[in-house]
Amino acid sequence: MPINITMPALSPTMEEGNLSKWLVKEGDKVKSGDVLAEIETDKATMEVESVDEGTVAKLVVAAGTEGVKVNALIAILAADGEDVSAAAAGGGASPAPKAEAAPAPKAEAAPAQKASEPAPAVAAPALASSGDARPFSSPLARRLAKEAGLDLSAVSGSGPHGRVVKADIEKAVASGGAKPAPAAAPQAAAAPAMAKGPADDTVLKLFPEGSYELLPHDGMRKTIASRLTESSQTVPSYFVSMDCELDALMKLRAEINKSSPMKKTDKGDVPAFKLSVNDFIIKAMALALRDVPMANASWTSTARVLHKHADVGVAVSIPDGLITPIVRKAETKTLSVISNEVKDLARRARDKKLKPEEYQGGTTSVSNLGMFGVSNFTSIVNLPQASIVSIGAGVEKPIVKNGEIKVGTVMTATFAFDHRVIDGALGAELASAFKRYIENPMAMLV
Repeated sequence: MPINITMPALSPTMEEGNLSKWLVKEGDKVKSGDVLAEIETDKATMEVESVDEGTVAKLVVAAGTEGVKVNALIAILAADGEDVSAAAAGGGASPAPKAEAAPAPKAEAAPAQKASEPAPAVAAPALASSGDARPFSSPLARRLAKEAGLDLSAVSGSGPHGRVVKADIEKAVASGGAKPAPAAAPQAAAAPAMAKGPADDTVLKLFPEGSYELLPHDGMRKTIASRLTESSQTVPSYFVSMDCELDALMKLRAEINKSSPMKKTDKGDVPAFKLSVNDFIIKAMALALRDVPMANASWTSTARVLHKHADVGVAVSIPDGLITPIVRKAETKTLSVISNEVKDLARRARDKKLKPEEYQGGTTSVSNLGMFGVSNFTSIVNLPQASIVSIGAGVEKPIVKNGEIKVGTVMTATFAFDHRVIDGALGAELASAFKRYIENPMAMLV
């Protein structure tokens, strides 16, 4: 009988995803382990493998379709010896929405979400009204257009409400260029009347028509907004700041980097590692949690979760978003291993190639804005974690030691704690342990 292939849940919290690309076509034979498609979640693009053998009888959901619900039917396989045509006609379950179907925002979503998520029907007209504003298009279409050197504003969209989808880009590339979208002008006139809700209307009325463009929220932006709102509304946070002297750390860092062995690569001989100050900070935070184990915890309604290892998240800025890949068991790893792992995680984060287990969970996080010259700041606790440290720039300041004034490099570290898990004295103890490792960095090497 036909084998139904459904949209997989690629993470515990995934509710829907974008089917960005099929890697098979109807009539292809597949076996267990073959890659069938690429699925875009809010923060990553992942490959989906077949668990069965057979022939692809029907691709139910078109490539480029967004918002496909978990467990929705996306394809049908004919088992070995089964008639492919019969399997295609007899596959079970209702198909997931096609690319041409209108996106379906959740009707049951909370009012705050409704106000902050402009509907696709709003976005296309409003964007058209802003002259050279960015057209309404899927993330995949924007990426393909950029790679092909196409002007998105000149591509006619065949998706819902004129949305530019993958098929439109491929058609434009095949025809040798993009053609103007004829529907743009009529849509512009409809923009003000098609705003999402009262809150959006109130905001938009404050600005002259044509003076702005609307950038629809993608999955990542919605997830960031939702998680940070949840944290700020549920976590009773408090903050502790510590000034840490960096001179010993900077000296040790220079000595270690100078002693790095060379390795051969396609680009010639390069150092096997190059430590950053942030690598020391990650290690110091991990060792501080090891030394103060009661602070290495998470909150649930029935118990505190005491973690056996320090899994340190590292905030990485990516285009129009933020993700926090995690260095697992960081207290057990050398500085060189941490350094190379962070570089790899950051690179794959920017390419949206992280696996969910590489950025979900964690027991604490490090957010460093020192490279931008920020002296100090506070961060929002990243649930289910109970702590985060915000790192400012190292700044030369006068330091008094033994009655004498000298100039030293000082960095401000500001900790945010979930008071349900980490009380004030415990938070101060963790911050003090972190400061000791930063100011005595040789202790991180033993």
